[in-house]
Amino acid sequence: MSRPHLSKRSEHISETRINDRIRVPEVRLVGPNGEQVGIVAIRKALDLAGEAGLDLVEVAPQAKPPVAKLMDYGKFKYESAQKAREARKNQANTALKEIRFRLKIDEHDYETKKGHVTRFLEGGDKVKVMIMFRGREQSRPEMGIKLLNRLAEDVSDLGSVESSPRVDGRNMVMVIAPHKSKSDAKAEARKASADAKGKSAEVKSRRDRVAAEKNAARPDA
Repeated sequence: MSRPHLSKRSEHISETRINDRIRVPEVRLVGPNGEQVGIVAIRKALDLAGEAGLDLVEVAPQAKPPVAKLMDYGKFKYESAQKAREARKNQANTALKEIRFRLKIDEHDYETKKGHVTRFLEGGDKVKVMIMFRGREQSRPEMGIKLLNRLAEDVSDLGSVESSPRVDGRNMVMVIAPHKSKSDAKAEARKASADAKGKSAEVKSRRDRVAAEKNAARPDA
């Protein structure tokens, strides 16, 4: 006797309800571009979804009334999965390297360590730069900030400051993150443009198909 109850509970927790699975009298409807349509009867919302060739997806089931949005649910799930995979991939590929400086560093050592920072940024890694203060040096934090700002300026063509200089115990730390390459940025822009054009064509195709089906089902005058 408990299985139906567990099944409904499982569906409520883990499954997004779409189309005819949304069993409420009315919903607060959101259009495909985020526009607020208002509170409409569920039947009307389903009709609007059919006319647009889209799905009606319940996005906020706990709201009163529940919020539902018109979207291509299959494409939404696919793109969400892609974004999640890409985020995991980027997280795995980006390491946090650490370079330590002394406050009174000579020019040769500075250039050597700057070279390490440059190499890490070129490899796509973030760099945690740490200045270690000794004795009375702790009373001169402005000197540490000056040194870190110099380094950030010297590698500004490769990365930017993600975490500004801050005191951490007897040290001062700053994090520099690599810039996205111009080729990556252009590739992302091209992909976004292609996705937008593909979505527009897909919606138009669905609308044409729905219109054709309605015309075929209409009785002859």
